[in-house]
Amino acid sequence: MSENARKWWRSHKQKTQQQTAPSHTPLQKQLADNEQRLRDLYANCSDVVFRSFRIGGTIRALAVYIDGLTNQEELERSVLSVLMQTKLPKDSPLTKLLDNMVPVTKSREMSTVEQCLEAIANGNPVLLIDQQERAIAFGLARWEKRQIEEPVAEGVVRGPREGFTESLHVNTALLRRQIKTPALKMEQMQIGGYTQTQVVLAYMEGIVDEDLVAEVRARLGRIEIDGVLESGYIEELIEDHPASPFPQILTTERPDVTCGNLLEGRIAILVDGTPFVLIAPTTLFSLLQSSEDYYQRSLASTTIRWLRYLFTAISFLLPSLYVALITFHHEMVPTSLLISMAASREAVPFPALVEALLMEITFEALREAGVRLPKQVGAAVSIVGALVIGQAAVQAGLVSAPMVIVVAITGIASFMIPHYIAGIAIRLLRFPMMFLAGSLGLLGIMLGIIVTVIHLSTIRSLGVPYLTPVGPIKVAEWKDTLVRAPWWMMNTRPHLTGDYQKIRQGANQKPGPKKGGDPA
Repeated sequence: MSENARKWWRSHKQKTQQQTAPSHTPLQKQLADNEQRLRDLYANCSDVVFRSFRIGGTIRALAVYIDGLTNQEELERSVLSVLMQTKLPKDSPLTKLLDNMVPVTKSREMSTVEQCLEAIANGNPVLLIDQQERAIAFGLARWEKRQIEEPVAEGVVRGPREGFTESLHVNTALLRRQIKTPALKMEQMQIGGYTQTQVVLAYMEGIVDEDLVAEVRARLGRIEIDGVLESGYIEELIEDHPASPFPQILTTERPDVTCGNLLEGRIAILVDGTPFVLIAPTTLFSLLQSSEDYYQRSLASTTIRWLRYLFTAISFLLPSLYVALITFHHEMVPTSLLISMAASREAVPFPALVEALLMEITFEALREAGVRLPKQVGAAVSIVGALVIGQAAVQAGLVSAPMVIVVAITGIASFMIPHYIAGIAIRLLRFPMMFLAGSLGLLGIMLGIIVTVIHLSTIRSLGVPYLTPVGPIKVAEWKDTLVRAPWWMMNTRPHLTGDYQKIRQGANQKPGPKKGGDPA
C-alpha cells in the first residue's frame, strides 16, 4: 500500500470512528446528557427504541435497544416490570441491582458510550439510570435465525446431518458440543469499520503450533476494511498467494469437518452472518478428501479416494487430450476408432479446439444456470438443456458426437471433487490446457502439467507447503493421503508447522478376537 493510500485510510478510519462510536467517551452522571448523546448518534434510526420509565416510581431510567434484535418480551418481564416495582435508593450501587433485583443471568456494567453502542448493536438492551455514571447491558439478544440443516454442498451417505448456520453463537455451540475439553480455545474479535463483524479464531491448545496461531492472529489484526459480509472477505485478505487459482484456505459448512481439522492442529475462523467456516492451513490433498472417508471402512474409503484422484485428473486433462489427439497425433488413435471419429467430424466446420471451447463454455453456462435458478427447476433445466443442446448441436453439424461424450465425461468427473472451491480451480485451468493442446499437442499438455506442478510446489498455506506430504515427502503421513488407513493404524497427527502433539491415540489398538472377543 502506498503512503498516500495509508494516509487516506487513516483519515477515513478516523472519520468512521467519529461517526459510529466515540473513543472512550465516559458516561455522564445526568441521565438527560447520556440520553441526548445516544439520540444524536442514533438520529434517523427508527428501529432504535428509547424506553423511559421510573425505578420504584421515583428514579428516572432509560432502556435503549434495537427493535428486532432484542427479546422485548423478556426485557419487559424480567427487567422493566421488576424495576418499576422495586424501591432503589439513589446511592445504591449497580452491583446490588444486578445481584438482587434483576433475574437476568448475563449482564455487565459499562462506563463509556462506546461500550453502550457495541452492546446495543449486538442486540443487548442497555439500561441507564439517573445519577449513575455506569450503565448495564443485559444479555437479551434475540433475532430470527435459520434452523440447523444438512449442508447442501457437502452431503454424505454416512455421517452427521447438521451444518453451520448464519448465527455465530450457534456455530460455536456446535463445536463445543463435539469437543468438550477446555483446550478448545475461541478468541473473539471485531473486523469492519461499519459492520463490526464478530470473528472467532478457534484452535486446540496443546495441539496447534502457537506460532501458527500468532501468525493468523496478526493477519486478522492487519485487516482494515469498511465491512465484512461473508468469510470470503477474510479468506482473500489473509491467504498467502492471492493470484493463484488454487484455494489456500478450506471452507466448510460441516461441524464434524471443522472439529476433525482442529484435532489435527489446524485453525478455524468463524464469521458471524455466514455458515462457511475457514480452515487453515490446508493442502491440495485435503481439498480432495471428504468427511465420509473417515466414517466408511478403510478399504471402501481408499477405493473411493483413488477414484476421486483419477476423475480429478480426467476433469483436468480429458478435453485437452482429445484436442491434441485429433489435431496432431492421429497415429496414437486405433484405426477403427479414428475412422469413426473422422466420419463424425466430417460435417463439423470448426477445428477441434474451437469445438471443445464451444462445448465447454456451453456446459459451464448450463451448470451456472442450474445453480442460479430456483431449486425446483434448476436441475431439470441443466439436464434437459444439456441433452437438447448436445443433440441439436450434433444434428446441426456444429460439434461431433465424440466431443459431446468427452465434455459429458469431463462434467461428471468434475462433480467428483468434494469441495466446490477446488472444482472451480480445475475448471479454470482446463481452458489454458486446451489452448496448449490445440497449439502444441501433447508437448503443450506436458508443458501445462509441468507449469502446474511447479506452481503447486511453490505456493503455501500459512507457511505449509501445498503438496504436503508428497512434496516435501513425509512417508509416515501417506497413510491418510494416498490411502485411508484403518483408524487403529493412524496413531500420529499430521505434522504441519513447528511444535505439535504427535501422538493422538494409543498403540496396539488393532482389533481381533484376542483383543475384545473370545480367545482364539
